[in-house]
Amino acid sequence: MSALEARLVQIVRADPGLMHVLTTVRDLHLPDWRVFSGAVYQSVWNAVTGRAAGYGIRDYDVGYFDQDTTWDAEDIVIKRVAAAFEEPFRTKVEVRNQARVPLWFPAHFGEPYDPIAGTDEALARFVAPAFAVGIRLEGDDTISVAAPLGLEDIFALILRPNPTRGVAKDWGRVVERARSRWPELTVIEPETA
Repeated sequence: MSALEARLVQIVRADPGLMHVLTTVRDLHLPDWRVFSGAVYQSVWNAVTGRAAGYGIRDYDVGYFDQDTTWDAEDIVIKRVAAAFEEPFRTKVEVRNQARVPLWFPAHFGEPYDPIAGTDEALARFVAPAFAVGIRLEGDDTISVAAPLGLEDIFALILRPNPTRGVAKDWGRVVERARSRWPELTVIEPETA
């Protein structure tokens, strides 16, 4: 485990809300699952900037991977996860089958999304390297980390477009929302042609 991974794990373990989500979801035995997005990078930003755990976290995104891409199958999982939590977590934990993302992403975001083979592969498509981090509480209580674009940006408070995909159509909104809660961020805007 790298020094940055160890630091991330320490931050996660110190966040009671995030640990509650990880423990509860682990006990549901979803296939190929991770907690990712805001719940992870915002927890790091809070620790780095001295803010309280949970500051700015609106939801906890959980991804899992199941070859059954029917809405009915995903809905069963969504309801099962919701039933495992009390409020306020019940409405804050959002679970999605990553195998289904190619079915709805183009219409919702106006961008293509080719099929993927697993949840960790989805991380490489997130709009910024700082966002492309997923964690899972394993059966032996270790926390595994998936960060295909590295952990440097998340700890350096850098927000830049993902260099492996096109700039997200809503990049400006993404930056605005992040800066409104963490004004310390350094934003590296996309290069213009």
